[in-house]
Amino acid sequence: MTDPRPDLAARWAATVAQARGPQTPHPAPAKAPDPAPYAANLLRRWAEPQRRYHTTDHLAAVLDRIDELAPHADDVPAVQLAAWFHDAVYRPDRSENEERSAALAERALPELGIDPARTSEVARLVRLTVTHDPAPDDRNGAVLCDADLAVLAGSPDAYAAYAAAVRAEYAFVPDPDFRTGRAAVLRQLLALPHLFRTPHGHDRWEHPARHNLSTELALLESGAGNADGAHDDDTTDCP
Repeated sequence: MTDPRPDLAARWAATVAQARGPQTPHPAPAKAPDPAPYAANLLRRWAEPQRRYHTTDHLAAVLDRIDELAPHADDVPAVQLAAWFHDAVYRPDRSENEERSAALAERALPELGIDPARTSEVARLVRLTVTHDPAPDDRNGAVLCDADLAVLAGSPDAYAAYAAAVRAEYAFVPDPDFRTGRAAVLRQLLALPHLFRTPHGHDRWEHPARHNLSTELALLESGAGNADGAHDDDTTDCP
């Protein structure tokens, strides 16, 4: 498999350059720092050994889906930056990952010359990934949440790989507890009126995602699911 990190570093540099552009009356400093060390720091975080699903591959996939959904966003650079930070702090045994990730963005982005309004929007979007429940008029939030949840609409093989990777992140959770918590989360997701909030996401991903979630729930309820075939959307806090 090709290493996505060089491409991601280039994408980061392009996003930062765009985000430094006109947004509010607060221009970027004349000598804003080189974004490359910040990319290196973030990519090291995304490559930490405790990660199995929340890796650079997941980051690249979310950024690709944001590109696909860009016409639905009001501030594409803010959504892209939020994707970079949304799991930058990730410990599967902790519940404050999103808050710590948002705080990291609030420290790093002003240093990079990102204006206060856009920094605040990025941090808000990162915190939104706790619930994946944007308000009806939250176009940026809808794009980020749809991009993050698009994995639920993968092919059966892709969904199974996703499931196994997330289960591996929670290997410390005993199977009975994992099954109970996971089944509850699946029911919660399936009870939502819409998993995807953008028109494109709803039209393309809603049906296959519901099929995948329903299939997994049926396997868990029948006892056929196992540690390699079950996954966790929010047994702690991951989608």
